[in-house]
Amino acid sequence: MPVLDIENKPRIHWACRRGMRELDIAVMPFFQHEYDTLTDEQKRNFVRLLTSPDPDLFNWLMNKGRPDDDALYEIVRLIQERNQARMAAQTAAYYPD
Repeated sequence: MPVLDIENKPRIHWACRRGMRELDIAVMPFFQHEYDTLTDEQKRNFVRLLTSPDPDLFNWLMNKGRPDDDALYEIVRLIQERNQARMAAQTAAYYPD
């Protein structure tokens, strides 16, 4: 799969659609809520990450291994951290003290 242009958001959105529901739940919200906040370098690495096979991506996002490429590992960690923070904020808003 050729690397996508980081400005071609419709194509990147399509590439975020995976064959596994668990990946869709992790990757799509990150793209929808966080992509525009990334640096160009992070965007390039995110797009590169999308070229990974689903089983590898799933394992990395579930902390069952990590990519050998440190830049891809940084994006995996960023996806996990941002998704977790967004879910915590949504939970706090839904269940206020």
